Amino acid sequence: MNFIVTPLVTFIVFMSIYSLFELFVRRRERMAIIEKLGDKLDPACLEGKLNLNLMSGRRFSFGALKAGCLMIGIGLGFLAGFVICSICVPDYFGTANWHYSDITGIIYGACLFIFGGIGLLVAFLTELKYAHRVK
Repeated sequence: MNFIVTPLVTFIVFMSIYSLFELFVRRRERMAIIEKLGDKLDPACLEGKLNLNLMSGRRFSFGALKAGCLMIGIGLGFLAGFVICSICVPDYFGTANWHYSDITGIIYGACLFIFGGIGLLVAFLTELKYAHRVK
């Protein structure tokens, strides 16, 4: 399990720093666009043309479905990894054989990624089925 912690922490730190810089850059770009358009914008030319589409159409976000399916997949991966390790690794519950820890780490990691990917695939197929049903 230790092979996942270091890349995961590194990814989280760099992604948060990148997101923070991106947030400030987007804000600066938007302010520049507003300043450019502010001088040239005439309210009379926008009458009836400004449509925000707040209530028209249904756009659903499937973020909760994706996260839920991913968490279910990770949980099933942990469960499958535990079952595989308890059946296949001798003396898994004992502390006599420390050299089996690498094998169990690989089994747990593989099960997590396989079942997590299956969970995301299920979420994608559900979203695709819903998109075809709405059209």
